Order: sequence, then structure tokens, then C-alpha cells
Amino acid sequence: MKKFNFRKVLDGLTASSPGSGSSSGGNSGGGPGSGSMHPGGTAAVLREEIQETLTSEYFQICKTVRHGFPYQPTALAFDPVQKILAIGTRTGAIRILGRPGVDCYCQHESGAAVLQLQFLINEGALVSASSDDTLHLWNLRQKRPAILHSLKFNRERITYCHLPFQSKWLYVGTERGNTHIVNIESFILSGYVIMWNKAIELSTKTHPGPVVHLSDSPRDEGKLLIGYENGTVVFWDLKSKRAELRVYYDEAIHSIDWHHEGKQFMCSHSDGSLTLWNLKSPSRPFQTTIPHGKSQREGRKSESCKPILKVEYKTCRNSEPFIIFSGGLSYDKACRRPSLTIMHGKAITVLEMDHPIVEFLTLCETPYPNEFQEPYAVVVLLEKDLIVVDLTQSNFPIFENPYPMDIHESPVTCTAYFADCPPDLILVLYATGVKHKKQGYSNKEWPISGGAWNLGTQTYPEIIITGHADGSIKFWDASAITLQMLYKLKTSKVFEKQKIGEGKQTCEIVEEDPYAIQMIYWCPESRIFCVSGVSAYVIIYKFSRHEITTEIVSLEVRLQYDVEDIITPETETSPPFPDVSSQLPSSRSLSGSTNTVASEGVTKDSIPCLNVKTRPVRMPPGYQAELVIQLVWVDGEPPQQITSLAVSSAYGIVAFGNCNGLAVVDFIQKTVLLSMGTIDLYRSSDLYQRQPRSPRKNKQFIAGLTELNDSPVPLELERCKSPTSDHVNGHCTSPTSQSCSSGKRLSSADVSKVNRWGPGRPPFRKAQSAACMEISLPVTTEESRENSYNRSRSSSISSIDRDSKEAITALYFMESFARKNDSNISPCLFVGTSLGMVLILSLNLPSADEQRLTEPVTVLPSGTFLSLKGAVLTFSCMDRTGGLMQPPYEVWRDPNNIDENEKAWRRKLVMNCPSLSQEVGDHQYTIICTEKQAKVFSLPSQTCLYVHNITETSFILQADVVVMCNSACLACFCANGHIMIMSLPSLRPMLDVNYLPLTDMRIARTFCFTNEGQALYLVSPTEIQRLTYSQEMCDNLQDMLGDLFTPIETPEAQNRGFLKGLFGGSGQTFDREELFGEASAGKASRSLAQHIPGPGGIEGMKGAAGGVMGELTRARIALDERGQRLGELEEKTAGMMTSAEAFSKHAHELMLKYKDKKWYQF
Repeated sequence: MKKFNFRKVLDGLTASSPGSGSSSGGNSGGGPGSGSMHPGGTAAVLREEIQETLTSEYFQICKTVRHGFPYQPTALAFDPVQKILAIGTRTGAIRILGRPGVDCYCQHESGAAVLQLQFLINEGALVSASSDDTLHLWNLRQKRPAILHSLKFNRERITYCHLPFQSKWLYVGTERGNTHIVNIESFILSGYVIMWNKAIELSTKTHPGPVVHLSDSPRDEGKLLIGYENGTVVFWDLKSKRAELRVYYDEAIHSIDWHHEGKQFMCSHSDGSLTLWNLKSPSRPFQTTIPHGKSQREGRKSESCKPILKVEYKTCRNSEPFIIFSGGLSYDKACRRPSLTIMHGKAITVLEMDHPIVEFLTLCETPYPNEFQEPYAVVVLLEKDLIVVDLTQSNFPIFENPYPMDIHESPVTCTAYFADCPPDLILVLYATGVKHKKQGYSNKEWPISGGAWNLGTQTYPEIIITGHADGSIKFWDASAITLQMLYKLKTSKVFEKQKIGEGKQTCEIVEEDPYAIQMIYWCPESRIFCVSGVSAYVIIYKFSRHEITTEIVSLEVRLQYDVEDIITPETETSPPFPDVSSQLPSSRSLSGSTNTVASEGVTKDSIPCLNVKTRPVRMPPGYQAELVIQLVWVDGEPPQQITSLAVSSAYGIVAFGNCNGLAVVDFIQKTVLLSMGTIDLYRSSDLYQRQPRSPRKNKQFIAGLTELNDSPVPLELERCKSPTSDHVNGHCTSPTSQSCSSGKRLSSADVSKVNRWGPGRPPFRKAQSAACMEISLPVTTEESRENSYNRSRSSSISSIDRDSKEAITALYFMESFARKNDSNISPCLFVGTSLGMVLILSLNLPSADEQRLTEPVTVLPSGTFLSLKGAVLTFSCMDRTGGLMQPPYEVWRDPNNIDENEKAWRRKLVMNCPSLSQEVGDHQYTIICTEKQAKVFSLPSQTCLYVHNITETSFILQADVVVMCNSACLACFCANGHIMIMSLPSLRPMLDVNYLPLTDMRIARTFCFTNEGQALYLVSPTEIQRLTYSQEMCDNLQDMLGDLFTPIETPEAQNRGFLKGLFGGSGQTFDREELFGEASAGKASRSLAQHIPGPGGIEGMKGAAGGVMGELTRARIALDERGQRLGELEEKTAGMMTSAEAFSKHAHELMLKYKDKKWYQF
């Protein structure tokens, strides 16, 4: 282990400071002076004791896996042999799913929507057709699929593709009605083209429209069925290059499917009808039905219905065929939900869906189109869900989905990520959550079971928590790059249900989603769980294995911005009392319309936004509500949304703050310890020696307070100055400014507000916080609702209004030194504000456990103030050896365990206190990160050891102190898309990568770091993207990912005759190579399509994989393929030997039979 050399770091910073100070495009940089250290004796001690082992070689950014439902799906495909499923999306993404653990994400570089997907069945390849008229061939024989070839059509638009089973020729239909043929191996266009004017009759005067269907006949691969949009179907003979027959129908065609015998096919039409055609009589349909149309009198046509968008006609050996279609409902039932209809014999079953149907596929036992299909399931791709229906049971139950496709069941509003948490938690949460799972699923195994996946080497427990708009909380097992839901908690159950039409008469501050979760705080060791909601409430939960029925305890807190104590030096121009009109409360709100005055005109006061249930409530095993804390209306002003939250299980205290002030609550004694405006926290006197100023009383001018103003520069004027502010009225006028509802704006008299610091106050700076800013980003209509209620995820996007209120943006409980040069540590609460100020409050707790239930807890100001630039985001502490200190916690015990309650009430605490030696000096180091800079202070001397200006041109959205390779580091995500890692305590830059530009608020409020080099964010409204910044995990990622392709023998075709088995052929005389090859068909026009080599070949694999792991992977793939070929060859040889023996036996018997006969006896 190498000791940290401070002098060398200074030399390196000096050499690199010009480059790091600024970078193009607004990139973050340290600037001159970054990483500076204050001199002194403490620094010398630190230089000797702190050993930093992290270097830049430990870090690398890499995406790992994507969870959730593919956003805006458009296409679906299934490989019946490999049993893997592919889903294409409107954004050009492809998700490939197999057995649990096999989940791969790949993306088209163009971002064009995926129109259609086609598997090369059992070949480990996939063809995608995108909306930019390009075909792509994906190699699935590697864990990270890559494009092998691309073919760009220049003059025609692709509308439909079809790849016959075990064929290397792809049929491509276009918008002009032409059909082209592409060689899959070389991705070169064949000269063979079926022109639309040759396919239809010469007497036809109208264009048939785009090609909507292509399929070869199950009976004869030399015949191709072409469906056109206007209702024309052409049965094309590929050899003779002419139409063998044509079918015409009045209604437009949406889809076609064959009967397995190849004598009949079925079409679905725009009038909700299904037509069955026989090749022997193509003049009119053999059968016409409108399944959901009302029956009419004889001679009248049935009424039209909605279009049947797709139909599948699947046969069974021992039962009637299945006819499955989507759409086709009657127009008079406008309120009915989208449906999938299953017709089996005379039974018609309509399955109503929660979302519109995008696509569906029937899963069959055989990949051969000329055999009985034997369907066993239907995969239905909805706009926001994926379901699989079991066809083998008469009631058609659905399979239980093993993938986390319901992350977006309610829109995700916040996330939390915990790596290397206590190992028993996952089992406990799963055992609790499995009791509440839905019933009625199919008892069959999940049919999409392809691929292979191993647990990998990194198997530490990981848990992801998601908060949702409906107030629900979901706990997910995220170990080993998988995701499985463990437990679901509904926080809305503690509140009374809202009555219909009650919205604007109630005290809500949001009209929609009043239970939306804003912040999550979880202590895995004590299992204390705390949430804050958009309606200004905090709920504390404790975990229990026992069911209880009890009343919910609730507290109401009055927390309002204190605008009293207005000093008016110029009484002639500024009246001592504010104007009456200025006292009308504002209706501005972050998350919707604000109702400030009741309909009767009565000013609201002391009313919470939601009503807590007053009757006894049954609480099942799991997380049970311990206490509900609600902020109330004050003088007609609504409570502001909570911007910071912290809980200490060891102290039994919860603290939360907003743009008005800070509240501290004892959740053991169920009492409010502190409810104070932010400005009042700066008083050097005892907080309890005066009348509380929140809520506001009568607005009276108190002249006696003038003597407290000992500064010629008014405090409020100094605070409201900002490079991005309007200096005339003090209002933030930046395009990124965000509003927080307030009673009134600052008047001219407000700038003379009393200075509460006293003689020894620290200097104030100009407010440069992005906490007062709202990022102005384009928001789509679909995401406007999702973003409406959660624009205050962190301090960088919190609800700080234009009146320059100072919000509480970060809170942290720790055993620390509350005052300068203290000799002993004590319970402390670190408070960070939006103006970069840090205050330390001292907590006085009873020493004995027995007294904790009765003796009061006091919160006192320590008089310690630290100043930084930008809104404070996070705190952390290290001991003098450089080890990261964890906050104290209480060891979990079941609060409802009868055996434990009979014993004396005693808590088991783990304090994690630093070892205090007899040496004089500092024993603890505090890391504080704001949206602009990071500082390391030495305590108790309060010496600033290190300063690193992280960014000047942007601001930090998320910062966390995490553990990496048993060492602490500071991880930051910047608004300009940079991810930065700094070592601790020296704040040396380890990594700075331009990873992801901030495109919407969703990323800002859900991005979070955790230990062991893990991070995540909500990449779309339905998907979570996980990434790693660990070099070790990047190197091992190939082993952790699942294999999409596994060597599987293709099943043999049924009913193979003796001669077919003998010669190993399929009995088909049609040779596509001879017909479509360059020798007979010639070359296609170069201007028609352009071939683009892809990076997914062997060269691309070498560049992408690299290193020893890539070589080993390629060698293993080559060995698997060689073994597969050898196995197939051996089986074919054995089959030929058996056939030869049988042939020899029959020939010998035939020779013996006719051996002694004369020629005339035959």
C-alpha cells in the first residue's frame, strides 16, 4: 500500500490546472486552485496517516444492464427453437429476452424506429427493418449483439419483410408494391424483383398499394403469397415469374396467415371481417365472418366493426384450429378496452387488455410451417406491458412474468440504490412480499426460456427502491445484474380516500397524484424506512414480522417562512407595515394548482393537505406506519414541498426541511423538537428563549430589534445577489429559475431585514446556487404528467422561490464535534442550505435507555457555521485513518414480538465512534459537497484541508460519498452530463467522463450512486439503466451477462419418408440459390440500395471485446460452433448408416425372393 504524497499531488494539479479550469462545451473542470489544502500542523498529521489506495486505473464508465418494459414498443419476434424474444421500439432500441437473467439491450445508431424483426431461426442472428428504410443483420452469438451488415434502400420505403425457415433469402416488400430479395449471408440485393405491375392484372387501372404481407406456401416453397393494402392477393410462381392466381376483396387487407396444409389462407380486413380463401376457387372467399358484428337479416350485410389488425390461423392435431386476432370490436362499444379474441371451435373468448395492443405472436411447438402448429401460448405486446397467455387451458390464464415489466405500473418519481446491504434483508423482504402476490397465474413454466446465465463472481446483495406517483414503494432485488420485485408498500393506506369531486374543496396542494413519493430514506441495518410525499408529509415505518391492528399516530407541524422583524431605515418612503394586497398568498406551486383560499372565502390555517385515518387500521407483516408528520397551511399559505430528509434510528429522530425552514421530530416520544424558519437557525442565542415565529402572528413593526442590526450591508440584500439574478428586485430571472409558493414578494423594506448573526458571524457570499433553478428542458406530452409532481428531487432542482428563500437542502446525523476545539464527540445534526451554508446543531439525548421514553430531547445551536459555494448536496465523515464512518444505528428488533416486549425495553445501538487518542489534534474529517465545489474540513479544529471547485459552468445534480475497493471516494453527476469521481480526503480527480447530457428532469431526479462502483437512473419512463464506474466490473461484465445463443439441434420435420431419410434431403426441388443468385438473376441496381458493412464481424468483435476475456469468449464461441457442427455431422452419419443398413436388408430380401425365378415368371 502506497502512502499519499501531498507534494506530488500539488505538482500534478499545478501542471494540469490550465486544462482543468475550463473545457469546451461547458465541460466541468476544477479551475485554478482546485484541490488546494490549507497549511498547518493538522495537514502534516494527515499527510502521515491517510493512505489513499485509489488511482484512476480503478475507474471506468460502462453500461451494464437495462431493466423494465421497452419504452414505446413497435415490433415483436420469437425464435421457436432458441426460445428467445425480441422487442423493437420507436427509439431504435431492441431488447432480447430469454430465461430470467438473459436480458440484452442494443440500439440502432440512427435512432430510427424498428418496423419489423425477423429471427434467423436457430442461427443466432436477427434481422431488423427500421423506419429509415434500412435492414440490419445482428449477430446474437456474442453477449453484446452487434450489426454484421446493413442495407440502405434509397428509392423505396420498406413496409414488410419475410424470411422463410432455413432460408438465406429475405423477401422485402415496399411502399411502391414491389418485392425485392436480399441474400442474408452477404446482405446483397438480388437482381430478382417482383414488380407490382407484373403481379396484378394488366386491366387493373389502380395501384394495389403497399405490400402488407409476404409468405411462401407451406406446400410449395416456390410459390410466394403477396398481399397488397387495397385487398389484392397475388399467388406468385417464383420459377415461372408469373402470377398463378389473384384474389380480390373490397376491403383493405391488414394481415394474412396460412393453413399448414397450404391449401387455404385467411385474411383480416379493415371492416372487422375475416375471409377464408381456397386456392382451388379464388374467385370469392370460401368463408366470410365478422366475429364481433351484429347478425343481420338474410340478404343484408353484417354491420362493420373496427379493423382486425392481425390474425393468426394455427392448427392442432387433436382439436379444432385456433383463430386469434386483435381488434375487430363493434363501433357502438367505444368504451371497451383493447382486446384479443381467441376462437377455438365454437368457443369465442375475448381477453380485454389494460393498454392498446401493439403486436402479438402465437408460440407453436414446431418451426416448420407445413406441420400441425400445435399452439401453446400467445405473446401479447401492449403499449406498456408484456403478457403471455396459456392456450393449453380452457380459461386461458396468463403466465407470471419473471421480468420486471411493471416498474412503471405507476410513474416512477424517485429511486434509491443500496449495494452490499445486509444479506438477510433480501430473504426477509421476499418472504414478506410473496404472501401478497396475485393468484390465478398459469401453473406452466414461463415459455420464453432461451439463453444461458450464470451467477458470476460478484454476488453481493443489492436492493433498488422505487417511489411512485400513486404513493407506492417497491423493493427490488438487484443482485448480479438481475431485477426481481421483493416487496410492495402502499403509503396511501394511511390516509383517507379522496371522494369524487372533492379535489378543489380539500386542502391539497396538488390536484393530481397527491400521494406521489418525493424522497426516500432507508437504514438497512435498523430497517427504519422513511418517505416524504408531494403533499408535504413524512411517514416513518418500522419493520415487523407480525400483523397488528392499531391507530396511526400523526403530528402536525407549522413551518412557514418568517418575514417578521422588518427594519425600515427610511420610514418616509417605506411604510412599516406591508401593504394589504401584498399579504394575499400566492397560488404558485411546483406540482399543480394551489388552493389557497376555501370556496367560502375563509382563510385556511392549521389544516394538513391529507387526512390521516383515525380508526384502527390492520397492518400486515412488513413495513408498518409508526408516525405520520404533516406540514399544515399557515394563514392561507400552503405548506411547501420537502427538499431534504434524514433519519437516525440510534437517536430516534427524523429531520426534514423545505424552503421555509427545518423541523426535527422525536419519533420515539412522538413530539416535535424543533420547527424553525431558516433565518432563525442563524441566531447565536438559544432557540428556545423566545416566542416561536412560525407560524406568523400579527405583522407588527418591532423597533426594538433595530439594535441587532450591526452591519451596514443588509443581510437579505446580500443574499439575494446572484450572477443569475435581477439586482433590481432580487428575483431570480435565470431561464432555469423555479418558483416556490410564498405569501408575498420582498418589498423595498425587506432588504433591510435584521442581521441575526451577531458580532462573530461568518461572511456571506453572493447566492450562486442552482438550487434556485429549474432546468428548462423540452418535455413531451406523454411525460408532462410524470414531471408535474416531482420537480424537487434534489437541492439542485428543489422548490426555492424567486424571493431568494434559503432552503434546507441536506441533512446528516453523525457522532461528531459540534463546536470548535471540542474534546468529546456528541450527537450532531449537520444542516446544509441552498446558499452554501452549513450549520451544526447539537442533540442532547438521555444517557440511559429507560430515560429515552420519558426524558426530553433538546436540539441546541452549536454556533458552528461553515461556508461553501452552491447549494449543499451531501455530507460524510471519515476517521483520522481515512476510513469512512457510518452514522450510528439501532440494531433491528421486531417491535411487535411478544417475547421481547415482556423483557425490559432495551435498545442495542452501534455508534461507529472514532477512536479518540490522547494526542492533541483532529480526529475526524467531514466531507461536504455542494453543486459547485467540495471541501474537506478537519474537526474539531474546523480547518479546511482541501477545496476542489468541481464545476464553474454547470452544477452538480447528484453527489454521494461511496465505498470502492474498501476506500472512500466522492461520485458526482453534473448537469452537463459529466460523471466525476474524486478520491478522499484529497479530492484528487480520478475520473471525468462526458457520459450523458441532461435531457429531461427524469434523469436528474432519479440518478443515484452507491457502493462498489454502481449507479442507476431512469432512462425512460418505463426503464431503469444501470451502469458501473468500476474498472473491475467492466472487465468481468462479459462473464456476468447471459448468453443469447446456445447450441441446440434443430428439430426434424415430421412425416419424413424413406427416401428423404436416406438422402438426408427435405424432398424439395426448389433451389433458391439457382433462382435468385447472380448467375441467373443478375445484379441489382446500385442506386436501389447501398450495402454498409457493420462493426459486428470478427474485426468488430476484436475491437469491442479486446483483451484476454474477448479472446477467450471468441474461442469458446468457435468451439461451441465446431462442436455443434461435429455433433450434427455425427448424427447425420449415423442416420445415413441406419438407412443404408435398412436399404441393404431390403435389397437382400428382394434378391432372395427373385433369385430362382426365370425371366418369363416375372
